[in-house]
Amino acid sequence: MASKDEELLIEARKALARARDRESENRENWLADVRFARLGEQWPEQIKQQRDREGRPCLTLNRLPAFIRQVTNDARQNTPSIKFHPVGDGADQETAKLLDGLVRNIEYTSDADVAYDNALENAVTGGFGYFRISTEYASDDAFDQDIRIEPIRNPLTVYGDPMSMAADSSDWNVAIVTEMWSRDEFKRKWPKADMVDFMADSRDGQDWFTEDEIRVAEYWKREEVPATLVKLSNGNVMLEKDYEENRDFFDVNGVTVEATRPTRTMKVTQYILSGCDVLETNDWPGKYIPIVPVYGDEVIIDGERHLLSLVRFAKDPQMMFNFWRTASTELVALAPKAPFIGAVGQFTTDAQKWATANTQTHQYIEYDAVEVNGTPVPPPQRQPFAGPPAGALQEALNASDDMKSIMGLFDASLGAKSNETSGRAILARQREGDVSTFNYIDNLSRGIRHAGRILCDLIPKVYSGPRMLRVIHEDGSNSHVAVNGMQPPQPDPQEEADTQAVLRSFDLTAGKYDVTCETGPSFTTRREEAAAQMVEFIRANPASAPIIGDLLAKNLDWPGADEIAERLKKMLPPQLQGQDPQALAAQQQMQQMAAQIQQLGQQLQAAEQDRTLDAAKVENDRIKVQIEAYKAETDRLQAMAPAASTVDPAAIQTLVLQTLQQVMTSPDITPPAPQQPAPPVEPQPLPPEGMQQ
Repeated sequence: MASKDEELLIEARKALARARDRESENRENWLADVRFARLGEQWPEQIKQQRDREGRPCLTLNRLPAFIRQVTNDARQNTPSIKFHPVGDGADQETAKLLDGLVRNIEYTSDADVAYDNALENAVTGGFGYFRISTEYASDDAFDQDIRIEPIRNPLTVYGDPMSMAADSSDWNVAIVTEMWSRDEFKRKWPKADMVDFMADSRDGQDWFTEDEIRVAEYWKREEVPATLVKLSNGNVMLEKDYEENRDFFDVNGVTVEATRPTRTMKVTQYILSGCDVLETNDWPGKYIPIVPVYGDEVIIDGERHLLSLVRFAKDPQMMFNFWRTASTELVALAPKAPFIGAVGQFTTDAQKWATANTQTHQYIEYDAVEVNGTPVPPPQRQPFAGPPAGALQEALNASDDMKSIMGLFDASLGAKSNETSGRAILARQREGDVSTFNYIDNLSRGIRHAGRILCDLIPKVYSGPRMLRVIHEDGSNSHVAVNGMQPPQPDPQEEADTQAVLRSFDLTAGKYDVTCETGPSFTTRREEAAAQMVEFIRANPASAPIIGDLLAKNLDWPGADEIAERLKKMLPPQLQGQDPQALAAQQQMQQMAAQIQQLGQQLQAAEQDRTLDAAKVENDRIKVQIEAYKAETDRLQAMAPAASTVDPAAIQTLVLQTLQQVMTSPDITPPAPQQPAPPVEPQPLPPEGMQQ
């Protein structure tokens, strides 16, 4: 009985064989169109070899790249952008804008424009192109992962689901992506694996195993599996496995499970296969196979998809153009080589000079005079040049016009001067070219919209834990936001209020969002166009300059334009600054009242200080009187000093105690409160009778 790995290898080989059989014609046409349009292989091999043997030219005047660039560069100027829209279950507009900025950051960090441009160029040139979405760790020492959008340089390495009919691969259930590895790299990556031919028993085996390289396949498989759906207390609905992976986060925030029910979901698995081993098995977190096609012109006949490039039916006119321009060039170039015509025997004297007359310059060439029936034959004469071949030039012009008609791109679209003279007429003619090739740009928009669905499905699963993420705004500025419970940084009091309002933690795991793809000029282009239109508007209406001057300065690319805009904005009337005139008048009145209250408070404080000084003066006078009384008593005691020996010690002790008691019972020297009158000066007690003697 075959093992699971052997069964998987057999299944992958069968899927590859079905995809090759279904896509063989499209793949052959892709290779032929790219070689013809981009490499200039525009002459049939047999004709080229024949003309090379005859020494005749094979000119290749390849005009197709100019037509291809007209479509691809138009898309580069109007890059489609992914937009998120809330549709319910806790979704809000601010989180949708956050997702827009997060996708811009993903596109910026992974150079997604390279992936988009490469896919579109392959679709326009060959009929189809691809790009992919992957995840990788944010750094070597972190567990957090980031999402990347990567190009697939060679579309022939991708084999999609042969049963798919969707224009954006949203219904792919299988896909195979192949990649060539050197033997050394293969051994370093998978040291225990054997390098065995993937399809040794098939005609395709040689594509999978070479002398120096071995081809490794990514086999993507999507299948429907049973699952359990949980409803959380915060209103979110998710799969049970996703809840278990982030259970710690929900427990910290007090989120619990309210209800569960069985459901079915799509499981995507990536298998890395060699010729005989399953090298890796990786579970993909999303529900879509992350490979996005960009198709060219699509035609479905009898259930079979035919993919056409822009140059598919322009190859014949291009070949005709090359042939007729080569013919006209050849005829004009051979004009100096027109042969000399003369009678037989006239070229025998200087035979060597006559043989090199078309390639070398000789001062003279002699000829033999010949007579026919006694009549001298005229000397040899060169045939005159008949002029440029008008027929060949006309056919070349016809072939050039045929190319333009087939692709729908005329002179005005290519920048050449045409019969139109007014600007409106030229723009209308250019618009015709854009409309005729818009299907290619629209197919790119479909692919990017499906990429947005994949990102919308991946973001809550990849960015599920608390972390800080950088988002890029539409004008190119960027900021960091906290998601999934991460505490936002403390606001800077010096920053504006609008900047502080976005400092909140967003929950990326909550809500459902829909994805649209908008095609239009970039923000820089729109800003430049807005500035040009504003200048024209001000010229037509000069009175509007003071009113919209700040908006004009904001859309200019000058250094310091933002500062100029802020100054002009402060000069606008209050109603244009978003302020209510009545509220502004009330605010000014309140400011005036506050100034009056402050002035009255200063006057009251000055009055309190004056009254305090008066009270302090009264108290100082009272203390001065008391001090003078103590001094008089001291002088009297000194006058009585000779009789001190007859004084009774007990009487002296009594006098000292009375003096100390009097000092201790005297009021504080601190001035009393203004509302309290100063206490009267108490009379001093008389000394004892013994002291008087």
